[in-house]
Amino acid sequence: MMIGIDGFVFAMMMPFVIQFKVHVNQDRDGYPVNLIIGSLIVLVSVFGGFMAHGGQLLAVWQPFEVLIICGAAFGAFVIANPGKLVLGVLRSIPSLIKGPKYKKQDYMDLLALLYDLFSKSRRDGLMGIEGDVEEPHKSELFKKYPSVLKDHHAVAFIQDYMRLIISGSMNPFELENLMDVELESHHHTVGEPAHAVSRVADALPGFGIVAAVLGIVNTMSALGGPVEQIGTKVAAALVGTFLGILLAYGFVGPVSTALERRAKDEAAYFATIKTCIMASLHGYTPQIAVEFGRKAMPGELRPAFQELEQHVKQQGQAKKG
Repeated sequence: MMIGIDGFVFAMMMPFVIQFKVHVNQDRDGYPVNLIIGSLIVLVSVFGGFMAHGGQLLAVWQPFEVLIICGAAFGAFVIANPGKLVLGVLRSIPSLIKGPKYKKQDYMDLLALLYDLFSKSRRDGLMGIEGDVEEPHKSELFKKYPSVLKDHHAVAFIQDYMRLIISGSMNPFELENLMDVELESHHHTVGEPAHAVSRVADALPGFGIVAAVLGIVNTMSALGGPVEQIGTKVAAALVGTFLGILLAYGFVGPVSTALERRAKDEAAYFATIKTCIMASLHGYTPQIAVEFGRKAMPGELRPAFQELEQHVKQQGQAKKG
């Protein structure tokens, strides 16, 4: 028995050792690995502990309980949300496997692009960047930064406000207020999948109780039968409550939190764009404007001043070449 417990403890500790090595070797790019390791830790902790206590794993396998809980939860999710949001959630969850949407290099490319854009506007005048702003996919300036160009939301955001600056029809305070309104609306939109999944997590324990009650009703019809049959049906009913709670707090809830973090990452990226544009609009040089943006970046992704300066210089040399 002691050997079995020692083996179980070893199995429990291994994921933490692996996760520690992942964090040593990777920064936020290791999130997909953390997602998998976290799920394994939940499964090993729950089912490993159950088996170490003498439980039979097959007793927990109740596919009809899973059908009741997951089917009812998904049906309620479809009822509560418009079709566009349902599809958005289904697209967002697999994206978690890809890792964070914005990495350090993406931010550095963004700041280098804005530096080039601001420098050209100071050198050639605002009308000199009109062609780049109107047709970024044909602009040699934008083509240097494919990581930015492929993000059509970010490109559209840059286009919209640079157009307003070129037209000269708004003062800086009005433009900043308009940016804040758009960013708040955008943040609300990208945060909806996380809120929708969170509501599913809140409902899962209730659907687990529904499955348990149905299991007890099924048990009532077997009261005159063998004790073993009654025990099996009662166990199946209790598994319904167990699965509802496990799915809610072990998987669906954490997925909701991960989606919320992804939405915050996107909001931080757009806030960096806003900070740079406003600094340039207030008359700061391109170097200082992108420095404002660097300071607005998330701390764990923020490059050193010299690192960003070197990256901008390299991009400028590539352009000349």
